[in-house]
Amino acid sequence: MTITEYSQEQLAAQPIGYWSGVANEIVVGCIRAALAEERLTQPHWWILNHLAGAPEQWTRVSLTAKLSPFDRQDTDFEAVYADLVSRGWIAEFNGRLTLTDAGEGGRQRAKARTLKVHEQMHNGVETADYVTTLNVLRRMIANLGGNSDLP
Repeated sequence: MTITEYSQEQLAAQPIGYWSGVANEIVVGCIRAALAEERLTQPHWWILNHLAGAPEQWTRVSLTAKLSPFDRQDTDFEAVYADLVSRGWIAEFNGRLTLTDAGEGGRQRAKARTLKVHEQMHNGVETADYVTTLNVLRRMIANLGGNSDLP
């Protein structure tokens, strides 16, 4: 894919809010579309990954508290847990959540789908340029009083 080249002056005059917003919309939209192929939302995905990374360490309350700051969809996390339990993808023992074999299978399928999106997004973008872009955005966020720490 080719993109139109512009001068440094033209690009420097562009509004970062517009471009970061467009990037957010298309990246999140493509990831959500990939997850939807498994009938998952982003909160489903977050829950599955957290449970895979820390088996039997999360309760519904603690995991919801961890994920809520990243939620931009006003998610009913109890409904997401109920959906994953009804699918047989997560189980609950003594208040602790665990990923089942079926859940890990679904997580792996979803991971393969989202990796395709990431590969497409990174096509033609050098790792150093990607890191620079993130660091510039983090600096802008910090300059405006936001949290620039990694999630």
